[in-house]
Amino acid sequence: MPNIYIVIPAKNEAGRIGQVIYQTILQGYEQIVVVDDGSTDNTCQVARQAGATVLSHRINLGAGAATQTGIEYALGQGADIIVTLDGDNQHFPEDIAKLVETLIEKEVDVVIGSRFLLANEEIPPLRRLYNRIGNVITRLITGTSTSDSQSGMKAFRATFARHIDFHFNGYEFCTEFIFLIRRYHASFAEV
Repeated sequence: MPNIYIVIPAKNEAGRIGQVIYQTILQGYEQIVVVDDGSTDNTCQVARQAGATVLSHRINLGAGAATQTGIEYALGQGADIIVTLDGDNQHFPEDIAKLVETLIEKEVDVVIGSRFLLANEEIPPLRRLYNRIGNVITRLITGTSTSDSQSGMKAFRATFARHIDFHFNGYEFCTEFIFLIRRYHASFAEV
């Protein structure tokens, strides 16, 4: 059984993070790392009480920086597979197994959890439009096409994670992640 770490960057998610952690634990994942990115609420305390290991940035450094911190921690703990998901409950922890199974069965380096492969009526039309624009920009920059380039839910092997050194601390890191897939000739799938 691979050593799987769940990395959750979070800022001011005290109202949601406990549920994300609880649902993740219910799926059988206990190695959960929340990176509190300069929250001004009690995200840190809620995450810790829910059972996560909590790393804290004293000030907000951005989603990319928080994700990088979590990845580095997971690698330092001997993770074989790292799964990232957002702390705002927009991803379903029940889908973690699907990402991990795809990673192993298809023998790929990265699996991206797409919010758009299936019809998802919960995503507002304006957000869909922004994501489509982001996908086009990402394809133009990286030469790699995905259905959800801005997804925060990904599973990847430690061998790929060791290449990650984000230069962008904000949400641009999602595009940079896709660029790294191409740069290091990593194989990937979407689910």
